[in-house]
Amino acid sequence: MNKILFCAALLFLVHPAAAKTLAVSSAAEIKKMSKILLPGDTVIMKSGEWKDEQIVLRANGTESRPIVVRAEQAGKTVLTGTSQFRFSGSFIIVDGLLFTNGGLETKGKAVIEFRTSSADEAVHCRVTNCAIVNYNPPDKFLDYKWVSLYGSDNRVDHSYFSGKNHQGTLLVVWLDSLPNRHHIDHNFFGPRPEHGQNGAEIIRVGTSDWSMFSSQTVVENNYFYSCDGEVEIISNKSCDNVYRYNTFVECAGSLTLRHGNRSDVYGNYFFGHHKKRTGGVRVIGEDHRVYNNYFDGLEGDNQYSALSFMRGKLNSKPNGYFQVKNAVIAFNTFVDNNNGIVLGVQGSDPDADLPPVNCRIANNLIVKNRGMIINEKDPPENSVYEGNLIDGDISAIHSASQFRPHSVSMVKDSDTVWRLDRTSSAIDAAAGAYDFITTDIDGQQRTGIKDVGADECIPSDSIRHPLRRIDVGPEWEAGAFIELHKYEGINHVP
Repeated sequence: MNKILFCAALLFLVHPAAAKTLAVSSAAEIKKMSKILLPGDTVIMKSGEWKDEQIVLRANGTESRPIVVRAEQAGKTVLTGTSQFRFSGSFIIVDGLLFTNGGLETKGKAVIEFRTSSADEAVHCRVTNCAIVNYNPPDKFLDYKWVSLYGSDNRVDHSYFSGKNHQGTLLVVWLDSLPNRHHIDHNFFGPRPEHGQNGAEIIRVGTSDWSMFSSQTVVENNYFYSCDGEVEIISNKSCDNVYRYNTFVECAGSLTLRHGNRSDVYGNYFFGHHKKRTGGVRVIGEDHRVYNNYFDGLEGDNQYSALSFMRGKLNSKPNGYFQVKNAVIAFNTFVDNNNGIVLGVQGSDPDADLPPVNCRIANNLIVKNRGMIINEKDPPENSVYEGNLIDGDISAIHSASQFRPHSVSMVKDSDTVWRLDRTSSAIDAAAGAYDFITTDIDGQQRTGIKDVGADECIPSDSIRHPLRRIDVGPEWEAGAFIELHKYEGINHVP
């Protein structure tokens, strides 16, 4: 008998139970089904309106056999009213849902939440192919999030978020003492109107209180359009994060390294199209690296500039301004901006008076600027400038001897990016090795003496380009975004 039981158990391990497909039409049915779900099972949420549904799911799949909860037809399962989706466990995929025509009524919650309680969080779970559009309360000062990421190793991808007009960050990564390694990629973040108060970011990774802990979150290949909620489009509030390959179009704000240390910002495109207060990257804290980025047509100044360093404060509180130390700003291209690089911007704290220290500003290319190219409000101390090329007036620069004026030959490519002409003086003109920079903004290898700026002048095809609207968001059937634009209230997205 024992031998028979052993063989049966072995057979189950080799051939696990057949996966089930279960159709549901309410939150109550999902809760009931949760008790019987096994790895590999699929839950189909029927098409139609799901109004005021508080969905709670606890389940555990495996890497090879995840539990999938998906719309019967992507985009046709529409959650309205006060509907919310919370889930916990492991290896769960949520796919194809649309939230619109509603909003929550209680602050401190989230529309999609990667936990079911403070003790039950999600691990290795994914929200994909979903959309939240205009899911707003009547009171614009009611603070709730649209997506809250808890747990670890979770992913939000190929989704669509637009029209948040009330208080609260759209997507938040919440920290604890261990790195959570979340992945936020290939999403479309659409228009968010100016809110008028702090706390209207699109993405926040961490909080002030947890900002000295490591998150190791990656935010990449996302498209941000007209994200105007506040000065911080993305607010970094933790350590060891990566922001790469994103495209920002007409966003009145900046990617802000607000708290925390050792984050990398590279391979991003910022297109302002001369819209008021459009900005680039704002640096606060220690050991950040900003390289291989492209800044074009940005109209902001001070903290809205293409690139700015903030002044720090001695013994800063967690929510204050830490001194900029050991930053590397290298191989970036600045074209036709109102302000290029501004060093030592005064923030909201009038007592912050510490200049940046021990920084490197190297091999940046600044051309066609209409305003201040380098504005040293508070010149960095003990810092290195090398290899920077500027096509314009350098008379106002404190460290003018550290910048080389050149007439730099450039051409506008089919993707609207200004790139080096093959006869440009920026070719093979970089100073220093900077061995951690092995490719350019296009993903092409930098060999030998590097070219100045984000683009290495190489005749072969680029691996990466600025993202277009069609490169991100849900992979729904043709014409689906026409419907989404009806919810969103806009007719055109670049």
